[in-house]
Amino acid sequence: MEVDLIINAKWVIPVVPQGQLLEDHSIAIKDKRIIDICSAKLAAEQYSAAQITDLPEHAVIPGLVNAHGHAPMVLLRGTADDIPLKQWLEEKIWPLEGKLVDREFVFDGATLAIAEMIRSGTTCFADMYFFPDEVARAAVNSHIRVQLASPVLDFPTVWAQDADEYILKATQLHDDFRQNELVSTAFGPHAPYTVSDAPLQKLAVLAEELDVPIHMHVHETASEIEEALAKDGRRPLRRLLDLGLITPRLNCIHATQLLAEEIQLLAQHGATVLHCPESNMKLASGFCQVAELFNAGVNVGLGTDGGASNNDLDMFTEMRTAALMAKAVSNDATAVPAQQALEMATINSAKALGLDGDIGSLEVGKFADITAISFSGLNSLPVNNPLSHIVYAIQACQVSHVWCSGTKILEHGQLKTLDIDKIAINAADWHSKVEMAL
Repeated sequence: MEVDLIINAKWVIPVVPQGQLLEDHSIAIKDKRIIDICSAKLAAEQYSAAQITDLPEHAVIPGLVNAHGHAPMVLLRGTADDIPLKQWLEEKIWPLEGKLVDREFVFDGATLAIAEMIRSGTTCFADMYFFPDEVARAAVNSHIRVQLASPVLDFPTVWAQDADEYILKATQLHDDFRQNELVSTAFGPHAPYTVSDAPLQKLAVLAEELDVPIHMHVHETASEIEEALAKDGRRPLRRLLDLGLITPRLNCIHATQLLAEEIQLLAQHGATVLHCPESNMKLASGFCQVAELFNAGVNVGLGTDGGASNNDLDMFTEMRTAALMAKAVSNDATAVPAQQALEMATINSAKALGLDGDIGSLEVGKFADITAISFSGLNSLPVNNPLSHIVYAIQACQVSHVWCSGTKILEHGQLKTLDIDKIAINAADWHSKVEMAL
C-alpha cells in the first residue's frame, strides 16, 4: 500500500493506551493522519512511501500541547522579573503593552514564540492575547495548530473598548476560522476580577451554542480570593458556579488556591485545570494541588504561560517541574509519575481544548502530530527507561523532528516553515523598541 510517510523509530510512545512502549515500530501516515502503528518489519512488508524517516536512536511521542500561554509576550521576556503578579501586571506589563502592542507586535512575537515551541516539540498551543487573528496568521504560516482564546475584559484595550465588543470579535473570529484545520477558537475571559457578571453569563451561553471551551485565570493568587470575599462574600469559583460557568467547557488556568470542596466541585462538573507550574513559582502565586485534583478525577492539562513570566516556552522543563512540584507539594514521591506528566502535556491538554478526538496521542485515525526525540545525548544515556528520560532527563534541544498533520516542520533540529534569521532580526528590532518604552 502506498502511503505519504513512514516513520521508523527505536521507540514509539503513543500515550494511549497508557504506559505503552513500542520498540522498533513504525508509523504509517496518509492524507495527514495515522493509518497504522506496527512493527518495523511489518511496515516494510505492507507499505511503501515516497518519504521514509529512520530514527534509530529516537523516541517518537505525540506532539506536545501547550494548553495556556500568551505567545506574543515573548517580546517582553526579561522585562519584569522577580516581582509578584499584581506589581508585575500593573506596574510593568500593562504599561509596556499600552506603549507597544499593535498588529506587528503580535505577529512578530507570535512567530518568535512559535519557532521556539516547534524547536521544543510543541505542535499545538492555546493562546490568549490581543489581535488573535494575527496569532492565527503566524500559526498558519508556520503550519502549527493553535486555539485562540480570544480575550474578554470589562475595560478598553488596543483590541476592544468593552466586553460586548470583545465578545463580538471573538464570535467573528470563530466564524472566520471554523473551517480551518489548524485554527480553533475559544473564549478567554481574563479573570473573575476583570470581567463582570453579565458578560460571563453571556459567554456561558455562547460557549454552549458554539461548542467551544472557555479559558480563564481562576484562583491564581491568595489576594484574588481575599479581594473577591471582601467584594461580595464569595470565592471566585462560587461566583462562577452561580453564573453557570463551571461546566466541562471551563479551563481554570493556574488554580493555585483550591479548597477540598472546590476540587470536588470541579470534578463534579467536569471542569479542567490548566497547570502552569514554572510561572506560578516565578510569580510566587502558589502551588496547584495536582495530586489531589487527579485523585478526585479532575482533568489537568499543562501550559507554559507567557514568555514574560516563565520565561521560556519549553514543555519538557514544564513536565519535569510539574512532576517534581507535585511530589513536594503532596509529600508523596509517587505523585504525578512520568507517564502522567507526559499525559498532562499531550492527551490531557488536548482534551481541555476539545481536540482529543484528533490530537494528543498516537492513534490510528488521528492527525499525524508527532515529535521525535534523540536519545544520543550524554544526559540521556544509558537509555534504561525512555519514558522516564522524556520527563526527567531530556532537554528541548534533543527534539530532532516535528510533524503537524503529517507536514514536516522541523528536521534535524532545523525549522522548515520559518526563517530563523528573519525572526532574529525582528526580535532585535523589538528589543530596541522595548528598551525605549521601559
